[in-house]
Amino acid sequence: MFVVYSEVHRLHHPPFEIAEGGTKQPVPEAPARMDCILNALRQTGWAHFVEPGDFGVDPILAVHSADYVEFLRTGYVRWREEAAELGPNIDPSVLLGVAWPPRRATGRPTTATGLAGYYAMDTYCPITAGTYAAALTAAHGALTGAQLILDGEQAVFALCRPPGHHAGRDFAGGYCYLNNASIAARFLSAQGKVAILDIDFHAGNGTQDIFYADPAVLTVDLHADPERQYPYFTGYVEECGEGHGLGFHHNLTLPLAADDAVYLAALDEGLRLIRKARPAYLVLSFGADIFGGDPIGDLAVTTAGIGEIGRHIAALNLPTLIVMEGGYNTDHLGANTVTVLQAFAVAQPSSNHQKIIDRGG
Repeated sequence: MFVVYSEVHRLHHPPFEIAEGGTKQPVPEAPARMDCILNALRQTGWAHFVEPGDFGVDPILAVHSADYVEFLRTGYVRWREEAAELGPNIDPSVLLGVAWPPRRATGRPTTATGLAGYYAMDTYCPITAGTYAAALTAAHGALTGAQLILDGEQAVFALCRPPGHHAGRDFAGGYCYLNNASIAARFLSAQGKVAILDIDFHAGNGTQDIFYADPAVLTVDLHADPERQYPYFTGYVEECGEGHGLGFHHNLTLPLAADDAVYLAALDEGLRLIRKARPAYLVLSFGADIFGGDPIGDLAVTTAGIGEIGRHIAALNLPTLIVMEGGYNTDHLGANTVTVLQAFAVAQPSSNHQKIIDRGG
């Protein structure tokens, strides 16, 4: 199996976030997550690593607004200039919003500080000098995986960091800046019908935002009930799409401490919806935070259960791009990721493993 991965993700390593209750704490979405997964993949014998190609910005602008992408590209540099004028108590290493627009707001600020709130939904998306480069490379990793699928691969793993499913058309949130899975799905949709299956612990509110009125991509999302868990305002079962996209989005919520059996029952309902739609391609947003020992989650899914989840999804027999989202128990993250991938892995590399991914970079 191809694993698309780049070390560029290490450029994004914020020193802190502002957590619930206003506490300043280390960011759990850190480079160590990738090290755990890489170590486990290198022991498999079937993981074949490839660097992301360069697909330019157009596939990203097909999903995200141009002004938002420009903010991600330039916001930190502007922040450094502003911070120098704000005095010695200001930490210039992190750009983080402090004010967010209510739904009735119409004004768009011009300062980096104001824009950091304007283009964010929470305090879990600090921006540093390397954030844009890492996010752009992650998006290109997902696009590289999508191109490999179009080239004939049955399954590809895009080991993306930062993750993406909380990033909407024009906002960041929940450690996410560019929506890797949605960018890849839009790219694939030019060649056939696409379904996104999101099995991260949290609702993929960004993916829902992007495709909510769009029938080109079916979105099915299994997650903790937003009544009790982030993102709180999105992911309810009654949210089914709107306009031409009505009926093309499905939220399947999970109760507190849902175990393997409860999760698999909900998953099978999601898979039924996908089979009914008969897509040509599947994009799987995989979050290992469904694991019972995850410090951010509250489910009770085991490693064996995650393996069974992978087998149920692989049974769709669709060309599948698997995109990494969350997962924060670093003691088990590698094993949980490999376990779900194992269902898609092939014993021998295909002829496509000899191809060189080159999109101008």
